[in-house]
Formats: sequence, C-alpha cells, structure tokens
Amino acid sequence: MDSRVREHAEVLVEWSARVEEGDDVVVSVSEGAHELAVAVAEALGERGANVVTLYSSAEASRAYLRAHPGEFEVGEHELALVENADVGLRLGASRNASASVDVDAGTRAAKSKADEPVREAWMDLDYVSTLHPTRALAQQAEMSYEAYQDFVYDAILRDWEALAEEMAGMKEILDDGSEVRLVVGDHTDISMSVEGRTAVNSAASVAYNSSNLPSGEVFTAPYDTEGEVSFDVPMTFRGKQVRDVHLVFEDGEVVDYSAGVNEDVLGDILDTDEGARRLGELGIGMNPGIDRFTDNILFDEKMRDTVHMAVGRAYDANLPEGESGNESAVHVDMITDVSEDSRMEVDGEVVQRNGVFRWEDGFDEAA
Repeated sequence: MDSRVREHAEVLVEWSARVEEGDDVVVSVSEGAHELAVAVAEALGERGANVVTLYSSAEASRAYLRAHPGEFEVGEHELALVENADVGLRLGASRNASASVDVDAGTRAAKSKADEPVREAWMDLDYVSTLHPTRALAQQAEMSYEAYQDFVYDAILRDWEALAEEMAGMKEILDDGSEVRLVVGDHTDISMSVEGRTAVNSAASVAYNSSNLPSGEVFTAPYDTEGEVSFDVPMTFRGKQVRDVHLVFEDGEVVDYSAGVNEDVLGDILDTDEGARRLGELGIGMNPGIDRFTDNILFDEKMRDTVHMAVGRAYDANLPEGESGNESAVHVDMITDVSEDSRMEVDGEVVQRNGVFRWEDGFDEAA
C-alpha cells in the first residue's frame, strides 16, 4: 500500500473527523475506494470506534433507479442508522464518471427529494467526504494515473493549521461585510448580500465546520443576488459535462440561463424546485495545492484563483441560529476563473484582484 494512503486515512480520522474512542461511525465506501477503506478501518480500529460500512456504487445506483417505478419514500432504515451515528465518512472513488448518465432526470429529482431527510441527518453528524484517486478520475482529469495521485495527495496532505490561519482573514472580511460584488471581464458583474451571515473557514475539519477533505475555501450563504455571472470552468453534472454557463439574477432568482454544452442538464437542475434557482453558497478557493482543473468539484472549487457559487441548498453553518436559509433538494457548484481581469469587492473595497488577495505580495501590481 502506498504510504500516502495511510497518511490520508490518518488525516481524515484524526484531523478532519476528530474521531474518539467509542464513537459510532458510518463509512460509505465507493467501489473504487477499497484501499483507502482498509486504511481508514485500521485507523478507526486503533481509536476504538464502532464502525458500520456501507457500499456505494454508481452502477448499482443506476440499476436501481432505472428499474424503480418512480414513487420513492424516505428510507427509514437508512435514516435510523445515520441518526444514531456520531460520525459519517464518505470515501469517493469513481470507476466511471458517466455510469448513471442514462438515468431519467425526473427519476433523479424524485429520488433526491425523497432522500432529503437522510441528507440532513448526514449533515448533522461530524461528517467528512473525501476522495481516493482512481484511473477513471485520472482520465476525467486528463492526467496520467501517477500524476493524478501526486495531485490528489498534494491537495490533501497539507499543513491545515497554517492554511486555516490564512483563511481566517478572508472569513473576517466576509463576516464584517454586507455586500459582495464580483466583476470578471465583460461577462460577470454580480452583487449579493452577506449581511448577518457567518462565513466558514473550511480547513478540512469538523472543528472548522468543514465537511470536505481536501478543503481550502471560505464560503458563506448569500441572498438578494442581482446581476449576471458566467462560469467558464467545465463541470460534470449527472454524468454529463456542462460548459460555459451563464446565469442572470433578478430579485435573488435565476430569470435566464444558458450553457454552451448540455444546457438541458442545467435546466433540469434549475427546475428541481423553487430553491434551485437561488444561490445557496458563495465560495472562495484558497488551497495552494490545487493548481489545475480536474473536472471534479471536490478539488476544483478549492483552487486558489477561483470563485464558485452554488444554486440550491444553503448550509446551516452560515446561518444565524434558528434561521432557515435557501432550501432545495440540490446544491450544485459552478466555478469561474478569477486569475485575470477580475476583482472582488466587499462593501466597495477590493479584497482580491486577478486572483491575488490584498494581504499577498503582488496585490498592488495586479491592479
């Protein structure tokens, strides 16, 4: 076993999920994540945790959804398992990114709505999602397998405490701010309110309200969105690559949209429910170990010279206690490159220009 797999497991269990002796842990293992699952099981065993392992397969899910008559109910058995757990770990590792591409969009939406209580229960856990490198993911990223492994571990095996300290500055700016404006070239000029919201310093640990490994972003839950935004980073949604997305917002809602490729997939997402046409997240990528696009949202949204926005569900961690944010059965991130001809303002003050933050060397030169 590659020593980095065990390092990955240790970071996941110790730093990210903060597993303690006696914790009841649910581990969802994708079909390509066997090696990481073994290392994680060993790390959990060393801590005296109680483990239940679930098998997750895109091909098995496809078979189930295509055969099902379409009337879905909440899986009470799964809900009970998750509600009685302390920690949830998801080990992703796709063998075929397009395995479920031929599942009917209506069936997907119906299943997603039925699964919402289970998703909420997962989010109530000390929950962390991570990824094990596979050849299919390397192919999707247009990289050799060896190069992709190096990329993945460079993003995951970082000095998370040091990165958390840097990202704390961006969190403070958003927490103190009322309005964020992003301008990129002549195709993006969008403003949104963040007043009263709490930004998350997502440093790959539940101690930082972060549920991803790798992480390396600061995100909040915007509202009252106005303007237009283009997302120039290709992303795969529901097994199909969507390119060159453009959204127009009025009164906080998407009123017009387009995509250069697979526009129908984008339309299906936006039509999921009322909340799918509103923003649930604004995120700022800050992980220096992610230096290229790989067509995988877990990594791409954390790339340092990017900003991403998600239509759909807002995260409770960004909201005042007792307040509900945007609600939806979906949360779909889209990314724009801000490395050139861009600026991000908070209450009229530029905090990032051409991918350079105001506290970094070169900020003035980027003007």
